[in-house]
Amino acid sequence: MYSTLMNQKQQQVMMATSSAAPAAAAATAAKTPLPKSAIFATAGIGGCMGWCVVHPFNTIAVRSNLASAAGQTFTLKGMIEKQGLMSVYDGLSAGILRQVFYATTRFGLFETFRDMLHEYRGHTDFASRVATGLVSGGIAAYISCPMEVAVVRMSNDSSLPVEERRNYKGVVDTATRIIKEEGITAFWRGSGPFVSRAMMVGVFQVATLDQFKEMYCSYLGQVKNSIPNVFCAAMTSGLVYSVATMPLEASKNRMASQKPDPKTGKLPFTGTFQTLAKVSSEKGFLALYNGFFPYYLRCGGHTVSMFIVVQILRDYYREYAM
Repeated sequence: MYSTLMNQKQQQVMMATSSAAPAAAAATAAKTPLPKSAIFATAGIGGCMGWCVVHPFNTIAVRSNLASAAGQTFTLKGMIEKQGLMSVYDGLSAGILRQVFYATTRFGLFETFRDMLHEYRGHTDFASRVATGLVSGGIAAYISCPMEVAVVRMSNDSSLPVEERRNYKGVVDTATRIIKEEGITAFWRGSGPFVSRAMMVGVFQVATLDQFKEMYCSYLGQVKNSIPNVFCAAMTSGLVYSVATMPLEASKNRMASQKPDPKTGKLPFTGTFQTLAKVSSEKGFLALYNGFFPYYLRCGGHTVSMFIVVQILRDYYREYAM
């Protein structure tokens, strides 16, 4: 009798252990850190695919903002009538190439630095996310600044008067002509506001995304890194960072597309704060928010599409490659 009861208990323990094994294995796999190559690769692919979705909104935002800078009125209908519907994809090649450098470096470095800081401090809080977001965003922006200049110029060129157009044929032609006509330093014209904006993006997009994911897990009971969790966090961080970075985006656009004064040979905008002050004093601070709606569609849309693609790719990698 006693031996029978013992055998039954042993069988129950074995059954419980065997049923728990797959769950434990799955949990262990989920916690297993991805290799750095997978982190950077998924960040870059997600950035490129997300940019394909939102590039038209970027083109509209750039043209709206630069039209305001020139004292002109921008309408989407007028743009389509003059340049055609596909003009919203002007500069797409440069935009994708920029994401190869920008998204890969920004998101990849953020997770790398965050994990390094976690190992050193023993925990990850919002302050550490802010710090790593600032550093990774600034580094990524400086590396990808040449492609950013090419994106702005190619996106806006067809909207200029015929006599002012540069008539770029593609990203290679744009880069070659900038070097020949203006020197290689022209690629970093507007790097000040671009780097400043990217550092803020590192905080308001990437760092807040990481924080919002945990908040939605706590308050809404979501599973961290599930698609609903990533979607909600991305929508929120996209709105926050659009409001915070629009003035710097407007300054960057003006500095990247400006031409020297034909009489004095001097550039109208010389630095981030000078551009912000000049535009605010001449046209009012809200002029820096011209084109905000398409800018938010670009920022929010890219945040959502990029990070959902990244998460899907990482889920597949964990399932089939680890």
